[in-house]
Amino acid sequence: MNLKSFLLNYGERVPGYNITVINEREARAAAGILATLGMIVIFLGIGYNHIIVARVYLAFLFIDFTIRMITPTYSPSMLLGKFMVRNQKPEYVGGLQKRFSWTLGWFISLPMMYWFVLHWDITFYKVLICILCLTLMILESAFSICVGCMIYKWIIREDPEHCPGGKCEIKVKEPIQTFNPIQATVAIVTFIALLVGIYLFLAKTESKTFFGEFLHELVLSDQQLNAEEEAKMAKEFEEDDEDW
Repeated sequence: MNLKSFLLNYGERVPGYNITVINEREARAAAGILATLGMIVIFLGIGYNHIIVARVYLAFLFIDFTIRMITPTYSPSMLLGKFMVRNQKPEYVGGLQKRFSWTLGWFISLPMMYWFVLHWDITFYKVLICILCLTLMILESAFSICVGCMIYKWIIREDPEHCPGGKCEIKVKEPIQTFNPIQATVAIVTFIALLVGIYLFLAKTESKTFFGEFLHELVLSDQQLNAEEEAKMAKEFEEDDEDW
């Protein structure tokens, strides 16, 4: 296999398709598996300070993306996904755009490999990179939104063939895909309620970790932080008076 063939033929040859393709069901299942493991790792690693769990997961993620860049055939997560959806009808998407997306995933996992696996040096902003990676996997698995594929489309300046969810082929939405006024109102109110709920949780709940403390301070204004600090000092003063 020459270099040109290696670069342009990524995936499988399937009758009826003039390009190499990937089974999108397997890719989404693999993303869901990685995202679920990632959420467990964040819970255990940050919440309970189990560093080894985060290191093993991130090393696995880096290795998995490295294999995917070369071939999806032997990617561990893709094989697990393949097993989970083995009885479902394949949904084929263009291989090159998926390879580009997974290459971006590899570039995201590369600094995480250095920061957290080789040299454990956790900070808020470095954790945000992990959350970004987790968010991209959730978007792919839950909503079939491939951000890397969108970037690939923007770079090549034309619609690639066989996009995830048939997005490239859809020109007019079906009636079931549109929102009536009541549906739009419910969706907007739900979204706003989620944002308000997240804000209230971060602003009002006492943090147990440095990461939670950082988020708590991030959502509050300087006036709110000062008022919170004054209230804390007043409470400590009252407790000292009671001890006397």
